[in-house]
Amino acid sequence: MDTPIRLMLTGGGTGGHLFPAIATAEALCKRLPGSEVLFVGTKRRMDKTSLEQYGYATCSIHSKGLKGKNIVSLLQGLLVLPISCLEAMFHILRFKPHLVVGVGGYVTGPVVAAARLLGKPTIIHEQNSVPGLANRKLGSLASRICLSLPGSEKWFPAEKTVLTGNPVRNAILAQAEKADEIIQKPLTLLVLGGSLGAHRVNELVSEAFGLGLSGLQEIKVIHQTGPADAKKIAATYRKNNIDATVEPFFTDMAAVYKEADLLVSRAGATTLAELAVLGKPAVLIPYPYAADNHQEKNAEFYVQGGGALMYIEKELTAKILADKLVQLLGDREQLQKMSTAMQSRAFPQAAERIVDECLDLLNRKPKT
Repeated sequence: MDTPIRLMLTGGGTGGHLFPAIATAEALCKRLPGSEVLFVGTKRRMDKTSLEQYGYATCSIHSKGLKGKNIVSLLQGLLVLPISCLEAMFHILRFKPHLVVGVGGYVTGPVVAAARLLGKPTIIHEQNSVPGLANRKLGSLASRICLSLPGSEKWFPAEKTVLTGNPVRNAILAQAEKADEIIQKPLTLLVLGGSLGAHRVNELVSEAFGLGLSGLQEIKVIHQTGPADAKKIAATYRKNNIDATVEPFFTDMAAVYKEADLLVSRAGATTLAELAVLGKPAVLIPYPYAADNHQEKNAEFYVQGGGALMYIEKELTAKILADKLVQLLGDREQLQKMSTAMQSRAFPQAAERIVDECLDLLNRKPKT
């Protein structure tokens, strides 16, 4: 049996970055029991809260974003970079990882760069169709680049890239393997706006249900609003006598996904990977201010496969959304077809593939 290894994972700032890292850690520890994992992240609450519930060791470094910043913030970010690199080197020398894996976000840059300076093998994983600034710059430094979606290889040295898919956490994979009936009664719409919520999506969906269309009166709604809109959106549903469960954030996403027959969602890469594995049809409303418009490009992969529909936010009204929801939720056969199409775009073995690449870099991948 292979001996355990020490893996350093870095990235964060959103659940979309952290959850694939968690899935990779889960796959490694299952493959090589006794392996040690250390997450190097930011000081943001999201990083700490998400990681603590999984029991992984964490530490943080000072780091600031650079892209799209004003001149003052840009200078601050550049000035803190040397400190970030020194802190990263300290954690690497202390933990002595066999290799370092970066999953995106500005904290990834100094940690992966420090690892290369110290002679450690490195992997970066890109979740989106268009890579972020940190991963784009790290492409020339990293030993290997794992990609989630076809087409994103054009941003990196071709000889380093491998299409692995975007890792999905064990709880989601376990839910996908259960033989639950896909279409249940009453039909349930799940609304997601990412880990921080999406104000315009919240407004559009709640307004759509407030129009009084008969096709939406018997629909159950589960709505993740983010912290800012929870009370207002819950009140709107109550006013319109809609059976709705409204929370700022759901921690047990596997249980929430289980209930859903259709989703209205942003088009974050990790959410889309989870929907694909579970075969959940979706109406996607990409975040219009995402860097390089990457959410719209993420969505296109699933729309082209037939598992999702996409609407541009500025062109979407509550009436258009309501009519489409009535049409979809009234056609179980179409929902089933979309479910199958969505699942055809899934990469359920993504975490295992990344672990394969890690072990291959260490010359420990078993011969097949």
